Amino acid sequence: MSYTVYIIYSLTLDKYYIGYSEDVSVRLEQHNSGISTFTSKASDWQLKYSEVFPTREAAMNREKEIKNKKSRKYIEWLVDSVS
Repeated sequence: MSYTVYIIYSLTLDKYYIGYSEDVSVRLEQHNSGISTFTSKASDWQLKYSEVFPTREAAMNREKEIKNKKSRKYIEWLVDSVS
């Protein structure tokens, strides 16, 4: 089983959200249906970036690394690096 670190974006809120999941497509549906507190404020979340990791721990560490930068510029750089 693998885990994916993902970045989603809401145009309505002009915000990014970083998370990890075993199944990104199911998780994205959950974000858009209002299950998650932070993302419930919008229903237009789109997947912008993803990285796959072999273990939950590795995915958690990468998610934390991205969040710890506290930088929208870094997030946008990651997103742009795959477009």
